[in-house]
Amino acid sequence: MRLTDRPTWKALLAHCREMGETRILDLFDRDPERPSGFSLEACGILFDYSKNPVSAETRRLLLALAEDASIPAQVAAMFEGKRINVTEKRAVLHTALRNRSKKPITVDGQDVMPGVRAVLGRMRGMAERVRGGIAKGVTGKAFTDIVNIGIGGSDLGPLMVTTALRPYGSPGLRAHFVSNVDGAHLAATLAVVNPETTLFIISSKTFTTLETLTNAKSAREWLLTKLAAAGPAEILVEHHFAAVSTNLEATAAFGIIPERVFGFWDWVGGRYSLWSAIGLPIALTLGFERFEELLAGAFEMDEHFRTTPLERNLPAMAALIGLWHIDFLGHRTLAILPYAQDLLYLPAFLQQLDMESNGKRVDRSGAAADYLTGPVIWGAPGTNGQHAFFQHLHQGTQVTPADFIVAANAVDTLPGHNDMLLANCIAQTEALLRGKSADEVRAELKARGMQGEELERLTPHRVFPGNRPSNTLVLQRLDPRSLGALIAFYEHKVFVQGAIWNINSFDQWGVELGKQLAGGVLADLESGKPAAGHDPSTRRLIEYVLKSRNDVTT
Repeated sequence: MRLTDRPTWKALLAHCREMGETRILDLFDRDPERPSGFSLEACGILFDYSKNPVSAETRRLLLALAEDASIPAQVAAMFEGKRINVTEKRAVLHTALRNRSKKPITVDGQDVMPGVRAVLGRMRGMAERVRGGIAKGVTGKAFTDIVNIGIGGSDLGPLMVTTALRPYGSPGLRAHFVSNVDGAHLAATLAVVNPETTLFIISSKTFTTLETLTNAKSAREWLLTKLAAAGPAEILVEHHFAAVSTNLEATAAFGIIPERVFGFWDWVGGRYSLWSAIGLPIALTLGFERFEELLAGAFEMDEHFRTTPLERNLPAMAALIGLWHIDFLGHRTLAILPYAQDLLYLPAFLQQLDMESNGKRVDRSGAAADYLTGPVIWGAPGTNGQHAFFQHLHQGTQVTPADFIVAANAVDTLPGHNDMLLANCIAQTEALLRGKSADEVRAELKARGMQGEELERLTPHRVFPGNRPSNTLVLQRLDPRSLGALIAFYEHKVFVQGAIWNINSFDQWGVELGKQLAGGVLADLESGKPAAGHDPSTRRLIEYVLKSRNDVTT
């Protein structure tokens, strides 16, 4: 039965009509216990979803939809290593990478945990050698800079985590991340590092990703040029390059020795890979102990998600609230608003996690979905956003649900800063909820001495409609364990939504077509002439670029 034909789906549609213009504040008036009844706490995270247009009946119907979609059974299938990635016939086992128990996890009857632990052991050894100054550059100097070259999941995860956990890093070891094939990205990074003390990590599962390999080859050429007098090319690359890849033949051809190549498995998707050897920059920069704390926090959330009934399950309830907004209230976007500067890259990370996972138009059987799937994810650190796009959140014509994320305790202890940060975060959720009526505006303006025509002219501009929904996630502290739990929370939220929508959240065919066509356009640019087969606009763009190049050089 199609999702939209299910009685549980139709019951939610009818309930949505019944809710009508019910305001969220009215729900608080009806239920004095709403703040505690519509919030959950686990793994060091408070998830408050009370500021959403969700009643007890809404929640009951959403839970019925989840049960109808066999969410507990689908969760079990993922953790048991079933091949739930149906288009690629793969298991989905990023949870095995952070499994802190002694329980075996099998794929096709084979326990994957010995291999996981072996890679973790090698990562620990590498981290200890680099951080302890045992592994050195070719001239005998300890490494001061790590440059990770990757793209997508091979970049965003480690970039986000090392930035988020900045206070836990080592002052003598800096991390840099290069992803964009725009030469400006690599050039800017190479301009601030010393070739004698820089270790490059090339992160690409297949070691064929065009952008990554282009940057890697340029970095190698830069190193060989800068250190030409220090030894032959193979020695320079051996000392200054490592790789995270499964393609040993390609990494060897590049010059990277097998001892410096770290693998992972086809059941680890790119956007879920920071827990694998892709997290090597995290272990190097923060120390392997901190990396293990990150894994431990994620494992705690995994266990909560796996064993807790849906009504008390943080990721499951977040998924259901989001689905209510998307499919029944028509809210197609979600703003991610971390009130933590160190979580600068969290919105971009979650953008990939959610939009690459659930940006799908067909269900698992290949039938077109006649309902909305994944939302548009966007956002920025909240305090900065208040002076940029919050105008849209408060008074725009589109309602945008938002996740506010904040830590109760600061890692940095500059006096007064964290209280102001917390005040901003909490007050914004209150302002979005309450709004400000025309009567309230008039009273304020009259108190300032304004009256008559001017008062009436300005009043509409100062009215806030309110009734704008939000979730608030409060961490005890932004540390490795809580960050691990937060990331796993969002991973599992995305999984539940995809499972209800009956889509495959674990492939990403949508990224392939543009990459394939780029090869042809690249050949045209190199040959100086567009080939046949392009549409007129594409052909014109290629011709314009070629002409512009000629104009500059003549």
